[in-house]
Amino acid sequence: MTFPRFLALAGLLPAVLAGQPSLTIYNANFAVVRDRVPLDLKAGVNTVAFSGVTAQMETDSVVLRDPAGQVPFRILDQNYRADTISQGLLLQFNEGKTITFLVHDQNQKEFPVQGRIIRSGYTPGASRGQGDQTPIIEVNGQLRFSLPGEPVFPALADDAILKPTLGWDIESESAVKFNADLSYVTGGFSWQAAYNLVAAEKGDKADLVGWVTINNQSGMSFANATVKLMAGDVNKIQPVAPRLGARGGAGGAMAMAAMAPVVTEKTFDEYHLYTLARPATLRDRETVQVEFVRAEGITAPALYIYDGAAVGDYRGLNPGTARSPNYGTQSNKKVWVMREIHNTKENHLGLPLPKGRVRFYRSDEEQRLEFVGENNLDHTPKDETIRLYVGDSFDLVGERARTDFTASARGDFADETFEIKVRNHKLEPAEIRVVEHLYRGTNWAITEKSDPFLKNDAQTIEFRVSLKPDEEKTVTYKVHYTWE
Repeated sequence: MTFPRFLALAGLLPAVLAGQPSLTIYNANFAVVRDRVPLDLKAGVNTVAFSGVTAQMETDSVVLRDPAGQVPFRILDQNYRADTISQGLLLQFNEGKTITFLVHDQNQKEFPVQGRIIRSGYTPGASRGQGDQTPIIEVNGQLRFSLPGEPVFPALADDAILKPTLGWDIESESAVKFNADLSYVTGGFSWQAAYNLVAAEKGDKADLVGWVTINNQSGMSFANATVKLMAGDVNKIQPVAPRLGARGGAGGAMAMAAMAPVVTEKTFDEYHLYTLARPATLRDRETVQVEFVRAEGITAPALYIYDGAAVGDYRGLNPGTARSPNYGTQSNKKVWVMREIHNTKENHLGLPLPKGRVRFYRSDEEQRLEFVGENNLDHTPKDETIRLYVGDSFDLVGERARTDFTASARGDFADETFEIKVRNHKLEPAEIRVVEHLYRGTNWAITEKSDPFLKNDAQTIEFRVSLKPDEEKTVTYKVHYTWE
């Protein structure tokens, strides 16, 4: 028996090397970042800056602590700057001032033009290209609603930053040097799973390959990071306002108290935590794909379902609708093609599978793959059955008609008879599962039937009809409803 390769679970994670960042990425466009900050503190108050943070961090989620719990220190103040140097920001800094603009003529000759910045047009914290206004520049006593050329700015001030920066005023009882642990929640990260199921042209055996796609839009690159992926529906309150450009934050003690539940291991048994087999480099604005599961020889049979009553959602009908003589007589001819997979060790799986898109392929005689359908898989624990709709059959046809309906004058019972025809135009035998919804109520009895049926639930029955090539069969049944 061949078992799949899969990501290590949380209990088997390798230790994070000193200086190596670690990320836990969630499905809902956020992540928890853990990093090391080297601190060289003197006795008294120290000003510390760390520029290795993202542009979408949640500042009130920050935890800075001694991992050994041996160094006594206190965070007096925390500030966060995401207003990194850009042309728009420098224009804003120089509003009201006259600077030089370099202009090129038709011969690409460069000459300077002096212009006073009336309005920069820059909006701090706005997304690129959104929220900005048109700049206004005064040149020779006239206003221009555009830049006259390439701006030339004075030298940067000492407080200018090139990357988002987190800063603290830290009070220490004595001089000490150590690597502090930094943890925080950030937006801009997401991941999703995708599966490719490849089967031969005939038969039920298939190979499954699963990929995870990790997207980093956080404004920060992470080199050789330990990456974990949290699968599950984790509740996350979305921030009301964007945090870009925010300054100030909670003190160390308050931040640690608020952040502690985010990194606790007590909730891991409610979800599934995976880690990549080796460190990965996640560059800003980059998408990375990693194969995370491969299983060969699984059984994934095609099921053919004819659900002929085109009544939509028949559950929860009011009595008047349920007793309407014409309700439920609509019919469709499409036979659904479903793929069924038992997520068990016996079927070479038995894994907690994160939600994602499943694509189905079949290979022809020349081993060329053809796409034959897709659907979305929800989070699926091990030992559960997966059933996915992948399309409608071309060569299988159904036809449903009501042949009789009788109801009492008092409205306390009704008898209804249906005839369902199914046809197989394939070159090989096929089994069609004819599903019927007894939508008029839960008090029913099948008083006549042409074939045996299975009772799937309180209002659903199923006939399994085997058809030879080019064969047609007819299923009939009569149902008796009673109402109080």
